[in-house]
Amino acid sequence: MSNRLADADDVVPPRVTRAPGAVRALIVDDEPLLRTHLAHHLAQLWPELEIAGEARNGREAVDLVVQLQPDVVFLDVHMPGMNGVEAARLMGEDVQIVFVTAYEQYAVAAFEQGAIDYVVKPFDVERLAESVARLRRRVAERRRMGVAGGGLGQATSLPGDVPETASSEALARLPTGDLDAVLSALAGELRRRAPAGDRLQWIRASVGQMIKLIPVDEVLYFRSDEKYTLVVWVGGEALIRKSIRELLDGLEPETFIQIHRSTIVNLRFVAQVITGPNETAEVHLKGRSETLSVSRNHVHWFRQY
Repeated sequence: MSNRLADADDVVPPRVTRAPGAVRALIVDDEPLLRTHLAHHLAQLWPELEIAGEARNGREAVDLVVQLQPDVVFLDVHMPGMNGVEAARLMGEDVQIVFVTAYEQYAVAAFEQGAIDYVVKPFDVERLAESVARLRRRVAERRRMGVAGGGLGQATSLPGDVPETASSEALARLPTGDLDAVLSALAGELRRRAPAGDRLQWIRASVGQMIKLIPVDEVLYFRSDEKYTLVVWVGGEALIRKSIRELLDGLEPETFIQIHRSTIVNLRFVAQVITGPNETAEVHLKGRSETLSVSRNHVHWFRQY
């Protein structure tokens, strides 16, 4: 898979019409040829499936899910910027996800640990047919029951759908059925395997009339609001325009972890973590009086195994 972004005219415009009762799908891959290849196989295996649109990266995919409300997303794992696993975490529970990946054992192990469906590139028609059969049953079951949800969270809801348990020690420690934890672990692994040269070394911020170069290693935490992100480092504070998601793409995943939708913390400056009610927690920093809230979606970083 290439790391380039496709040109704008590579992207298929979303289709806005929808046949009554049709199952709508979105295909996400940064390679136009692979999108076309997958669409061709799906047309043969599932003629009734409506390919509502295609996206070339994770950010486009998240936007199109909101716009098109597909039933199924075929989502490439390795894409520039926001990878497929990070995109999946933002898509909510109203969509069935099938991850598309080149064969890498750590990725397959993560998918199996969470009973998340996947297909491997280059596409194996038999394996893709199995995924299509499962998807058709799940979509039919959801519509029969008339319930919302049933995306990632119901990947194991039908008999015979659960793959063999993964053997990866790190993933085996994750709580059974904790799909957000599985996805978070895999997203971190993908960033960890990204080229080291892609990591942020400095944060450029305006401090008064000066442009300050802040060493990333000296940053305690980042906290964002709707427009700006606060950078707190050992020498002070500053505001930048980078979002939390953009920062995560460039930070060292073994050192900087997201503990809330608006907060990233540098583990080197964490003094202690105190658990609270409803699977929440508070992070206490070395030499600082403020505390940082840990949301339920991110508290798995601090669970004791």
